[in-house]
Amino acid sequence: MKYALVGITCLVLVLAFVVGNNYYQEQQAQKYGFLAAENAELFIRDHSRTFGSDDAKVYLVEFMDPACETCAAFAPFIKQIMDANPGKIKLVLRYAPFHDGADDFVKILEAAAMQGKYWETLNLMFATQNIWANHHNYQPERLWEILPRAGVDIEQIKKDMHDPAIAKIIAQDMADVRALDVQKTPGYFVNGKPLQVFGYRQLSELIQSELIAQYPKE
Repeated sequence: MKYALVGITCLVLVLAFVVGNNYYQEQQAQKYGFLAAENAELFIRDHSRTFGSDDAKVYLVEFMDPACETCAAFAPFIKQIMDANPGKIKLVLRYAPFHDGADDFVKILEAAAMQGKYWETLNLMFATQNIWANHHNYQPERLWEILPRAGVDIEQIKKDMHDPAIAKIIAQDMADVRALDVQKTPGYFVNGKPLQVFGYRQLSELIQSELIAQYPKE
């Protein structure tokens, strides 16, 4: 009888753990969905760079770092998904420069935006990342040699990147990183729902599930 009670107790504890874990994951999804609805500023700020239609019903929020190799690797994948679903997905870029010195590359990118060359500069930085940021071996002097290809004024960027407004953008984004518990780049949210298991297939499935939910008749 004693051993039977012990066995039953262990079984109950195991079941409680499984149920509790599933409940926690559901609560996490509901929590972020709620934040997207009620506290949208955590996901998109006035300064956030966006790409796609304002009428899109699926918001893909990416916390990224222009020096992040995985961010560069995922960029063509994101473009492919957006091209396959015209007008339905809006990409929102946020910053999470976790590595030492990485914030300087965000500052360069934002300074390029002052010249109306944000996306040209970002695409160029991703395409040439193996030259100036290979395995976090940051070599900004190599980047200065490359950036003119984006059609930017290098000397003006070197001045504008120290604008206090850019530092405030990074500080705000990092505050939101902590609030949303983003641990690494790229960190993705789709309509407020976090990508809990990282991967191309998992991100595609999360986006597709929201596309089906938001565009059920298509």
